[in-house]
Formats: sequence, C-alpha cells, structure tokens
Amino acid sequence: MSHDDARTSARRRLRRLLDPVPTAGADRSGYLDLLGDAPQAGPGTGFAQRLMRNEVVSRVYERWWRPALGRIAKGAHGPSMSEEHRIATDLLGLAPGHVVLDVACGTGAFTRGFAGTVGPGGLCIGLDGSRTMLARAVAETGPDHAVAYLRADAVRPPLRAGSMDAVCCFAALHLFDDPESALASFATLLKPGGRLAVLTSARRGMQPLRTFDSALGLATGMRMFDRGEVAALLVERGFSDVSERVDGVVQIVGARRG
Repeated sequence: MSHDDARTSARRRLRRLLDPVPTAGADRSGYLDLLGDAPQAGPGTGFAQRLMRNEVVSRVYERWWRPALGRIAKGAHGPSMSEEHRIATDLLGLAPGHVVLDVACGTGAFTRGFAGTVGPGGLCIGLDGSRTMLARAVAETGPDHAVAYLRADAVRPPLRAGSMDAVCCFAALHLFDDPESALASFATLLKPGGRLAVLTSARRGMQPLRTFDSALGLATGMRMFDRGEVAALLVERGFSDVSERVDGVVQIVGARRG
C-alpha cells in the first residue's frame, strides 16, 4: 500500500466508524471536521481550555508547553514525556491491528506513537476540538501511519459503540465541561475487555495545599479531581482492573471495560 493509500484508507475507515453518519462534515487540511464554524463542542470551561485554541500554543505545545507544565505538575520524580508514552501504551495493552481513540489528541504526539504500535493493520483516531492543534497534528504525522484525525465532541465522541480496542485521554479530562459523561462515553465506545488510560488532575489532601489546588482550578477553569475520584467513577461505570498512579497533582488511571 502506498503512503497516500495508507492515509486515505485510515480516513475511509474512520468514516465507517462514525455514528451517526454525518450529513455534513468537511475535510479540512487532513482532518474531518464535524463541528463546522463552532469554536468548540459544548460550553467553555475557562482560560486553560481557550489556550488550546491559540496558534502560538499549538506551535510550542508538543516540544515546550506540555513537557514544561507536566514537569511542574508531576514534580521532579514524576514520569517524563517518553515515560508517559510508555505508560499509556502499557495501560492500553496495544497490539498490532488494534483500533485506538486518542481523545483530546492535541498535536498528535500520543496518536503517532500508538500508530507505531498498532501497525498498518490497526487504526489510530486522534480527536480534538481545536483547529490549530489538529492542523499541527496533521503536519507532524508521517504519511505511512494509519492515523485519521477528527474534530468533534470529546465528551460524546460520535463513534460506534463497541468499536474501540482502547481509548486514551491524557491531560484533558479536567478541561471538559462534563467529565463524568465523558467517562461513560468511553465505556460505551470500548469493546468488552477494551482498555482505558487517563491522565488528569489530582488535588492534594493536606491543607493549605488543597485550598491552593482548588483556587488554581477555579482561576483556570480546570476540574481538580481528588485522588481516587476518577478510579471510583470508572468502577461506577463498569470498569475493572483499575490502577492508579499519583505524582504531584497528576494522576494516571488505567482500567478495563468489564
């Protein structure tokens, strides 16, 4: 299969997985846009979310912005970006031929990495609401990867139930207007036994740090989850084999759909 055929095939496979089948939706510079002129899907949550639509942020996000803020949030002993990629891949149990959804994919760093694991027989879908992030993701993605990008609602991804082997949502759940509904959507999208990996906020329990974390969340529009809260939400939604790792104000949670 040629490079152009690989990209065309990935986008064709994505269209077959959409539910409902869109009556509209334009291809924009390498990604399928289901949001049209809307700046985002659903209500805005604040300053931090708006930054993800900024052109300058999209240019520096992958190499500078995300690693720097991640290091501050995770602390000196937290995982590096390359370790995050490894952790996500391990939690998702990715294998050749798998279909994986990268929710709030940003510039596509994790999406591209997953594509290297699932191979040409698999499919990686990078979903985001930001045009600027998706444009950068398309530009950074090699032509031989089985990757398709989609601009759509991250809380309720418009994909067929039970169509995903794995769903990843790193560094985004705390920016959603309805994270509980997003977790329920992820459960619906996964095949039985499918895996989920989430990286999100983890508010500290001791005062005055807890008050500081809560104030930061209010100022930026980020949801500050308590430690263990996301794991409990997943159990309520039928997930099992839940694992949790906390570093600084970040928690990484993995689970399997029961």
